[in-house]
Amino acid sequence: MSDRKKLALRDPSDEAEGPALKKKGRGWEISEKRLDALHDRAREMRRHSSPAHKALAERFAKADLGRYTFKRHAVIGSAIVDFNCHNLGLAIAIDEEDADTIATRRDKSLEAVGIRVLRLKAGDILEDMAAVLQRITAEMRLRIADKQEARRKHFADHPRAARHDHSNRTDNAPDR
Repeated sequence: MSDRKKLALRDPSDEAEGPALKKKGRGWEISEKRLDALHDRAREMRRHSSPAHKALAERFAKADLGRYTFKRHAVIGSAIVDFNCHNLGLAIAIDEEDADTIATRRDKSLEAVGIRVLRLKAGDILEDMAAVLQRITAEMRLRIADKQEARRKHFADHPRAARHDHSNRTDNAPDR
């Protein structure tokens, strides 16, 4: 007879401190072996990129996007996306062929954790780069507006977190 796992209630004091942070995988519950394999695969993908990927990477390298930078073949959880802007929570996936069910399922799982996935066709990148860049820029503006709205809502709901009262500070350190 095998030992079965049984459902048990947690101690309420455990919930107050939250889950333990993982050293690797950024809390995605991915084994180190799987995460290392994903990073190796992403490295290999960077070395052998498609022409559409190279063209878009070249445009991102030349563009001055300020604090919004796109990382090539980024590992997010157990997925590898073609480009990722961590500050915006925006991932760009280039479709070399038709999108399959695995890709749509991966997109849904990324969107469930707050990362919006923008799908671009490789042919569009190679044929009409200006239209693709306009689409990316429009999506970036939407994400910036969404982040600003979420920030305003958070500070409206939590007024003490919005502005710290520094009038009673004893040190002469500048504000951060």
